[in-house]
Amino acid sequence: MTVSQALIEFLARQWTVDGDIRERTIPGVFGIFGHGNVAGVGQALKQLNVDQPELMPYFQARNEQAMVHQSVGYARMHRRRATFASAASVGPGATNMLTGAALATTNRLPALLLPSDTFATRVADPVLQQLEQPWDIGLTVNDAFRPLSKFFDRVQRPEQLYSIALGAMRVLTDPVETGAVTIALPEDVQAETLDVPIEFLQDREWHLRRPLPEHGALARAVATIRGAERPFIVAGGGVLYSGAEDQLRALVGATGIPVGTTQAGGGSLPWDHPQYLGAVGATGTTAANRLAAEADVVIGIGTRYSDFTTASRTAFRDPSVRFVNINVAAFDAYKHGTQLPVVADARETLVALAAELAGHRVAAGYSERIAHEKSEWDAAVDVAFAPSGRALPGQPEIIGAVQSATAPEDVIVQAAGSLPGDLHQLWRVRDPLGYHVEYAYSCMGYEIAGGLGVKRGLTAAGDERDVIVMVGDGSYLMLSSELATVVAEGIKLIVILIQNHGFASIGHLSETVGSERFGTKYRVYDAEARNFQGDRVLPVDLAMNARSYGIDVIEITPGSDAIADLAAAVAAAKASDRATFIHVHSDPLVYGPDGEGWWDVPVSEVSTLESTQRARAEYERLRQAQRPLLGAEDAR
Repeated sequence: MTVSQALIEFLARQWTVDGDIRERTIPGVFGIFGHGNVAGVGQALKQLNVDQPELMPYFQARNEQAMVHQSVGYARMHRRRATFASAASVGPGATNMLTGAALATTNRLPALLLPSDTFATRVADPVLQQLEQPWDIGLTVNDAFRPLSKFFDRVQRPEQLYSIALGAMRVLTDPVETGAVTIALPEDVQAETLDVPIEFLQDREWHLRRPLPEHGALARAVATIRGAERPFIVAGGGVLYSGAEDQLRALVGATGIPVGTTQAGGGSLPWDHPQYLGAVGATGTTAANRLAAEADVVIGIGTRYSDFTTASRTAFRDPSVRFVNINVAAFDAYKHGTQLPVVADARETLVALAAELAGHRVAAGYSERIAHEKSEWDAAVDVAFAPSGRALPGQPEIIGAVQSATAPEDVIVQAAGSLPGDLHQLWRVRDPLGYHVEYAYSCMGYEIAGGLGVKRGLTAAGDERDVIVMVGDGSYLMLSSELATVVAEGIKLIVILIQNHGFASIGHLSETVGSERFGTKYRVYDAEARNFQGDRVLPVDLAMNARSYGIDVIEITPGSDAIADLAAAVAAAKASDRATFIHVHSDPLVYGPDGEGWWDVPVSEVSTLESTQRARAEYERLRQAQRPLLGAEDAR
């Protein structure tokens, strides 16, 4: 067999086992072929397609970065038990995947990358698309994957394949280490032959580890929680990846402890659960942020405590706050200098906590406070969702219209711009898998490709719920090409494009730092002023652009009925068996309710602009609430 043939067949026979669930770890390969891989991985996939077409399906893509995004979306829907492999050619094809690699690793989601490399023998040197550095002749563009990957190796000789492939699988299926896994494949080695042991090509199972909490760590955590007057849970993505939403619901139902979620943790509890206060942090709700600010014990479950979760270290303001950090990764469990880490699986720890906290419940006064704050925030969302009748609706109204037309199990997909913040605050998640906002990397252009991966993941599991991608015009222009993939494969995806003629999120941020939306509007260049700040909107027709891909398009005409028309369009898209693109205009200056969160974006210390001077003064005021978050002394 060639190295490529052996690798592809090996991948086809790998299985992830999580309790009673057993599924293919790599159910398919995305590939774009060039001179670096057409004779290697491309030939291997073609051969299997002829001999055993069901063994390792091949899928086309239009952009290498998008292949990785699809893999990540798929992995999220399968709770990290499965992902795709992505094969790219030498040079630009390989480097196109770098952004995807960083996104996968940052989100702690598995993705297998197979970038081609230049000749290991250097018999043809330099080849087309080869990077040459005179100070390191052996350096290739694929070395850029090293800091972005959780595993990196290069198959420089055929016999290295065995240990490299097994090492890659170990990391892909490791709840602690998973992320981008990169196997660089020199184009000559891909096509070389080797005698492959039959053991290498037999089915192999990778059992996910679910480590139990250690007795001492658990006992310290229980004592601290029992002694807390105002405990608060931060539920992160680890709750969902562990399949622990039922255990979380049981624990908070019994104890009355309130919960706020990170972006990755959306869906850990349904929005109407009495203990669920919504998003926490910079894009949080007033309900979650007010309780977080007063919490004397913060129980982090499967969260990496990003700056948005901690509101740039202003969210948790009690001077004596302590952190009980439950995480399968020690790196995250020890954050904020906590003396109460629990390095264990989220689900197993929640089961143990429920048993140890039996009979314990927060005080009645605290329960009343939770109910009051939740009620107030729910009322604020109702107001934000109410149609205003404006010709150009605000984004909160648009979200409300989409929410009203979707089913509880439908999945909302988003990644970048102003939508993640509004969705985090406003979207009423009704299903554990119903909320997929890629916000660890917040990558513009993720939305359509990621949504396509989400839909693939659901379909593979026999789940036909709808996937709704919401995307702004800025992100759409970054990476819309996978609409061609949607049409080619007849995949039903609902894409809602919000046209606001610029970068709405950064435009708002630009105002807060005193830069007055400079460079954030899509406008015709003003040669006299030498900027893009004028009133002449670009005559770009993104609805026509989408229509050119062959997808069904519904355009919402601006006017007082725009919100009602949008809800009807979403309902029509759901009723259709084809993919639908819905285009709606919005007013980027209409914002949602203030959740009392903050994000630290430094403002220039000195400036000739009055707007920047004012912004600096406000910045100095707000950052006074920052604290080091080093935790307090352990409970004695």
